[in-house]
Amino acid sequence: MAESGGKRDLFGGDDPFALARAWLAEAEASEPNDPNAIALATADASGLPNVRMVLLKEIETSQTKGGFVFYTNHEGAKGRELAANPQAALVAHWKSLRRQVRVRGPVERVEDAQADAYYNSRAYQSRIGAWASKQSRPLRSRAALMAEVAKYAARFPVNPPRPPHWGGYRIRPVEIEFWADGDFRLHDRFRWTRPDVGKTGWKVERLNP
Repeated sequence: MAESGGKRDLFGGDDPFALARAWLAEAEASEPNDPNAIALATADASGLPNVRMVLLKEIETSQTKGGFVFYTNHEGAKGRELAANPQAALVAHWKSLRRQVRVRGPVERVEDAQADAYYNSRAYQSRIGAWASKQSRPLRSRAALMAEVAKYAARFPVNPPRPPHWGGYRIRPVEIEFWADGDFRLHDRFRWTRPDVGKTGWKVERLNP
């Protein structure tokens, strides 16, 4: 269990997934836009890094199988980089709370049934957009994109199925760090680490600011 450092139960508990979910729930009540926005870092086969903002869709709390889940086009830059180097890092930063969570670990695709369930929960227009967009690849014009949208809307006027090139990824963390802003840059930082994603034995350390 992490010590509180005078901040009551802000860092308390024995489950870092549950703690991350609690912080996200607080952010949902205070952030003006997209409290689940995260900066996601990947690297290609040569090791060249890339980072972009995506939406975190689920924090799974199982100690042995838990993870941080996002969805994207498998054929876009993220998907290609994760195929070549299935590891990633993310950071969620909430200005309203003056806190952040950092995560690192190997990445796996989520199961088809889970990806289908999330895809089917999206707005119709977003589902069609997943068919129409050749993510990260050159686009001739906005009009060309909207023509693709119209084509797939005609093909799937109701209940479009999940495209085979679109799905979810799960970061299975070996490291999770919780950070809270402190006066005069004397921040509070607690790092949870484990040697393997299938293990439950987390080591918790307080870090220097």
